[in-house]
Amino acid sequence: MKDEEPRGGVASPCVKVCVVHPDARICVGCRRTLEEIAAWGRMSDDERLRVLECLPERASLLARRRGGRARRQSRSSQAAAPAASTGRK
Repeated sequence: MKDEEPRGGVASPCVKVCVVHPDARICVGCRRTLEEIAAWGRMSDDERLRVLECLPERASLLARRRGGRARRQSRSSQAAAPAASTGRK
């Protein structure tokens, strides 16, 4: 990403893990909103510093999601175990 180079002395918090949390609508890697990411190149140093100050507070918005592929796989393997022991599929 181009915003990783410091412009005016305040570097981007981008860590190249660009995934948007589906509920919080912030980047999981840098914790910025999509609007902040888009505006970063046009922000003054003071604006960037204000954004950086807010980022630690946003960690609680990124609670680990339950589910997904790993959860589906564990459910299917648990469901298959009883069927295998009874001889039914």
